[in-house]
This record gives sequence, C-alpha cells and structure tokens, in this order.
Amino acid sequence: MKDTMLLQSAVYLGLLALLAWPLGAYMKKLFAGEYRWQARLEAPLWRAFGVKSDQDMPWHHYAIGLIAFNVLGLLFLYALQRLQGVLPLNPQGFSAISPDSAFNTAISFVANTNWQGYAGESMMSHLTQMLGLTVQNFLSAATGIAVAIALIRGFVRRESKAIGNVWVDLTRATLGLLLPIATVIALALASQGVIQNLDASKTVPLLEPLIVKEAIADAAGTPLKDSLGQALTRDKTVTEQTLSQGPIASQEAIKMLGTNGGGFFNANSAHPYENPNALSNLIEMLAIFLIPAALCFTFGHMVGDRRQGVAIFAAMTLLFVGMLAAVYWAESSANPILTALGVDGGSGNMEGKEARFGIAATSLFATITTAASCGAVNAMHDSLMPIGGMVTMLQMQLGEVVFGGVGSGFYGMLLFAIVAVFVSGLMIGRTPEYLGKKIGSFDIRMVMIALLATPFLVLLGTGIAVSFEAGLAGLANPGAHGFSEILYAFSSAANNNGSAFAGLSANTPFYNTLLGLAMWFGRFAIIVPVLALAGSLAAKRAVPVTSGTLATHTPLFVVLLVGAVLVLGALTYLPALALGPVVEHLSLFGIR
Repeated sequence: MKDTMLLQSAVYLGLLALLAWPLGAYMKKLFAGEYRWQARLEAPLWRAFGVKSDQDMPWHHYAIGLIAFNVLGLLFLYALQRLQGVLPLNPQGFSAISPDSAFNTAISFVANTNWQGYAGESMMSHLTQMLGLTVQNFLSAATGIAVAIALIRGFVRRESKAIGNVWVDLTRATLGLLLPIATVIALALASQGVIQNLDASKTVPLLEPLIVKEAIADAAGTPLKDSLGQALTRDKTVTEQTLSQGPIASQEAIKMLGTNGGGFFNANSAHPYENPNALSNLIEMLAIFLIPAALCFTFGHMVGDRRQGVAIFAAMTLLFVGMLAAVYWAESSANPILTALGVDGGSGNMEGKEARFGIAATSLFATITTAASCGAVNAMHDSLMPIGGMVTMLQMQLGEVVFGGVGSGFYGMLLFAIVAVFVSGLMIGRTPEYLGKKIGSFDIRMVMIALLATPFLVLLGTGIAVSFEAGLAGLANPGAHGFSEILYAFSSAANNNGSAFAGLSANTPFYNTLLGLAMWFGRFAIIVPVLALAGSLAAKRAVPVTSGTLATHTPLFVVLLVGAVLVLGALTYLPALALGPVVEHLSLFGIR
C-alpha cells in the first residue's frame, strides 16, 4: 500500500507540473492581451457593455467594482433560490429554498466556498444548479484570479497609480481560461460515466431486494421508543431505488477547476455519478491544483524571473508533501475501537471511504481538496482518524496557501513571502524589499490585516457556537470530536473551503447565518487589503539589487517561506487544535 501511495503521488505531481508550466505561460499572455484572437473576441463585448479596456483603475476603484459585481451575483442567486418553485427547468417540482438556507448558499457560492447545508439532488432545480450555482462557480473563481493578477501587477509596475481593469480581468479569466478548460474536463468526465442531462429522477428496480430497519412512528410522525428509550424499528423490504438525474458533468468540471467544491449531489465526489472510477478521480484531482500551480509560473513570467515562480511552487509542493505524508500515515493506522469490535484493520482505516478508491487515493484527494480551497470530497472527512482530520483542518487554517484556491491561494502565499522578507530584513537591520519593492509600514499593515482576518473569524465563530445552545444542538458527537466538528466548520467557512465534518447538522438559522457571515468576510476582508497592497506596490519605484538584498529564488528562501506559513498557523491555532483532534487522538489510543 505504501508503494501505491508513492506511485500515485509521484504520477500526480509529475502530471501537475507538466500541465501547469505551459498554462502559466499562456495566462501571462492572456492577461496582457497578447493573443490576436482576443481583440476579435473581446471588442464586441467592450462595446456592448461600455467598457474602456485601455483604461486601468486605481486599487480602490478596482475593489469597488469587484465587490459590487459579487454583491449583484449574491442577490441574483438568492432570488433564484427563493423563486425556483415557479421557474422552469424544475422537473422534480422543488419548492423555494428557505430564507436562511438561500442566504447561506448565495454567499457560499459567491465567496468560492460552496458550503452545502443542503442536499442538491433533493432541493435544487436544474435551473438553480445551472444558472445559479454553476455560473457562480465560474464568476467566483474569476474573482480570485483577477485579484492575484492585480497583485502581481503591483510588483511589476513602477510608479503607477493603476493595477488593471477589473472588467477586463474578469472577462479574460472567465472566457479565456475557465470556460475552455472546463469544457474539456466536462467532456473527459462524461466519457467516464459522469451523467449530463435535464431529466427528472428515475425510479428503477433493485437487482436484489434489500431489508432495512425503519423507525416506527405515531400518527403525528413522532418516533416511538421502548421502555429503555431506544427507538422502535421494524424490517422493511426495499425493492426500488431513486436515481437522480441532471446536468452533472458541466458542474463537476468547474467545481473542480475553479476550486469551488459544491457538487450536484450531497455525497459530492464520493457519488459514482460525479466520480465513477480511478481515471475520473485523477482528472478531478488534477483540475483542483491546475490553475493554482500555473499561477506560480505566471508570476515568474510576469516579473521577468522564472525562478521566483519556481520558488513559490517549491514551497507549496514541500508543504503539500508533508501534509500528505501525515494524512496517509494516520489513515493507514487501524482504528482501535473498530479493531476491538472485531473489524479487521489490517488495511487501515476504511471507515467512510469508497472501496473503489481505497486509502491511498482517498488520502491524496483529501489532502488536495483541503490544501486548495476546494472542499470537494471523495470520502467522509468526519470519519478520518484524529490526526488525518487535524491535518486537513490545519491546511485550511494556514490560509489555504498550500496551492490554495484559484488566485486566492497564490496571493495568500505572496503575503507570507512578504512576511518572510520582512522578518529577514529585521534580523539584519535592513529595510525589507521583495522583487525590487521596499516593504513599508502601510504594506505590512495590509498584509497582517489579510492574514489575521480569517483566524479572527474562525476562533470567534467557534467560540460563539460552543457558547450557545443553538450551536451545540447540531452536534452528533460529544466531547473532543464534537468540538472538532465546530472548529472544522468555521475553518472551512472563513477560509472558503466548503468541506465539513458532516456530523455537525449546520442547516439551521443559527449556523446558516453565522457561517454565511464568516464566508463573506473571510473572502472580502482579505481581498480588499490585498488590492490596497497591490496599489501601494505599483506606486513605488524600483530599488536596485545590492549585496544586501535577500535572494528570493533560492532554497534558503523556500525554507524561510515554509517556516513563516507553519509558525503563523501553528501559533494561532495550536490551542484550539489541542482541545479537538489532539485530545481525541490521545484518548483514542489510550495515551495519558
């Protein structure tokens, strides 16, 4: 099994680098408008919408345009959910989504989080899935890419008041990058059995009847219990199964490519209609990291030094490999509770995992999806071993910078790079500089606001949830694991991931509202200071390289960058992690 893990990881990283390198070069030319076909495609759009593509914006205009664009998307998606009962393409006749759930979902998809407190196949119409959720998968991903490109321009430009045109960047990210690649991925997934249609659900007979336990209820629907308080059940023979249908391949492609994560089905990529086999699993994993990895190389091309992009890619890869090793080690261990019940744990912890993927592919997928702000899952993360769950949680808490989301992971890593050069400069008594730009007090304030926003939201939200009965009511597990479920939920929401320890029932007005606010501010409380930083850097003049300049393309800098990420993350979240997964691990293995 260890050899399988090593082989899968090596093949995955090799294919990723092979695909990301040329894509990085393409993105540099795309956002610079260097392709001839762009003028023919874009000119009619600029005329139709009155966009002056040659007029760049100062950072605050860029930020206002970006936020206004996303607010409009939020209002549209909320209205679509509330009105879906009277709109077409609703073959199941689903009624309107409740106000609190619609609020949460609208923010979730606009913020590139795709937190799902609902079961899409039993609540969302085909129109809502396509016109609402899938469209926002494109637009929220384009938002992150645009911000990353704007920040890179801040390093590239000299004494400039502008960082780009937000409407041009959003259009190029959507039409020139996301749409064509997502189309190719959708066709590839459809070839493997991911369905794509507009049909209603189909009821089909089972090959073999199945006997299940059914709760006995009174006339009012209240479950009946015996004298010991146990629920009364009876055997029920099931002979039919309902198979949901819909436009799945198209949504699956962009949910992965845009690191969105919200699937057509509540079971997400563990469902065979979303992820039927090992090849589709590989395609989906490559799609998650493709653009985040390519942005590293785009960065190198745009700043005129490819080594800078390689250094960022190396730091991300080093963190990823370490996290993957920890998850695989944890999941390869047998659960002592199951072993005591006579369950063979020789193959490791298979609880909550799909047999068609196994521990190796599941560990790889879980590490990838939480390293990126994707949140798609091919297994139940609530069933991970305590250390496995802690690592997936920690990757989100680090700010989703281990490759991270499309755009958001890269600009998050650049913030840590600025911290690394700032600390290095303080150590030698020299004004810190990065890529020819001196890092001033305003710059470092914007960096710290962006880096501390999500820890504030995570820890405050978790504290509120464990302090109120409405927060504790959704727990399915007591003790340390129950605390981990709440901590994971807010780590996922504030860092725009979207995966969950699903033992927490979060589709309540309390959690829909609180998590919705965490998702919104977790997205835009970072984007605004990042754009302010881009504007500040663009206005600076370049400083010449001297013998005292820290080289930011060397292995030493890679180590400094990895250290900055780990130290900030570990110091911020260590007490909370100690109360949750660490205590659970010690209790599970009887360590005192």
